[in-house]
Amino acid sequence: MTCRGPARARRGAEARNVEVLAGAAVLLDGSRIAAVGPAADLAAAHPGALREEVRGMLFPGFVDAHTHGVFGAPRLDDHRRRALGETYQAIAAAGGGILESVRDVRGRSEADLYRLARARLDTLRAHGTTTVEVKSGYGLDLEAELKQLAVIARLKRDGSPDVVATFLGAHEVPPEHRRDPAGYIRFLCDDMIPRVGREHLALRCDVFCEPGVFTTDASRRILETARRAGLALTMHADELEGAGGAELAVALGAQSADHLAAVSPAGIRALGGAETVAVLLPATMTFLGKRTQAPARALWDAGAAVALATDFNPGSSPTLSLPLVMALGVSQLGMRHEEALIGVTVNAAAALGLAQDRGQIAPGMRADLVALDVSDWREAAYWLGANLVTAVWTGGSACRSPSAPISLA
Repeated sequence: MTCRGPARARRGAEARNVEVLAGAAVLLDGSRIAAVGPAADLAAAHPGALREEVRGMLFPGFVDAHTHGVFGAPRLDDHRRRALGETYQAIAAAGGGILESVRDVRGRSEADLYRLARARLDTLRAHGTTTVEVKSGYGLDLEAELKQLAVIARLKRDGSPDVVATFLGAHEVPPEHRRDPAGYIRFLCDDMIPRVGREHLALRCDVFCEPGVFTTDASRRILETARRAGLALTMHADELEGAGGAELAVALGAQSADHLAAVSPAGIRALGGAETVAVLLPATMTFLGKRTQAPARALWDAGAAVALATDFNPGSSPTLSLPLVMALGVSQLGMRHEEALIGVTVNAAAALGLAQDRGQIAPGMRADLVALDVSDWREAAYWLGANLVTAVWTGGSACRSPSAPISLA
């Protein structure tokens, strides 16, 4: 499976072209792909090359474009309360949800957060993820946000999987600003975001644009500040209620608009004519017990570029498997298998501004590869919860034993 084609987000019929090659080989030169073609031809042309047989089928490394991977404990009480009928909003209003994770992260050391995050990223990689976006957003004050960003930077230096850092100081209004949310927005815009940009602590800035969290006007102000600070833009948009988040993301030229379970028809039309990638998170709505999902078919049919991501986080999507998300994309969102695969490779890379560098098996691309023990490529998005990964390469380096334990406490 090469997914070869234009080095940009795919839409419409383009998103159904994944290219299946039989008897093929991939030639690596350091961290890059040098050639793709018939195995016999490449072997004859490069007789001294080290050869390695792959069990099953080879895919481009998966790209997870939306995670909250630096946190402490899972929010088990939230899980129980939802099962008993409490809403996401009610749990948050009672001090659960994001603010519970904020209290936890503020009380943990950087070393502890790194230890937990390292194990989680190892498990993501074991399921085929070779590039992962990781957000801050469980600090919500300068010290704790910088602590999370320092952990993300250390994960980036580790090199596997490759990490893209996103600043999400606008994840929620912290407890100390509940009576003065405007003051927190000023603090974000006057202090936190300029420092993040000045010190190159993140590549992107995100905001949770949702009624009861940050309004579209507040989100615009925050993201315009981030753009002036040199950060690329993304948004949590229209997750639980439609509030014009998708339209704002398009108007600001954001790389992506994420969630979109409650996106309006106008938002769908806007995304259909924009470069902004629609990143859908089906595991989140499934875990939250919602009966509705983002309108993937309507987005594809409108001409939008659609990607999939785990939304890995401690409260609403504790999944580390992009193959599981692909399976949900097919079964819950009505996506074709081809669209689901493009959604975690080429289009996910485009959502991070990386489509010219990764997401397909083609000469010049970063050598991020994953082997799955399947006989039909569609099985990559079929076996619900099974891990069929047999090998992973990130930047040309092999991970010989992809399986890794996960520790949450």
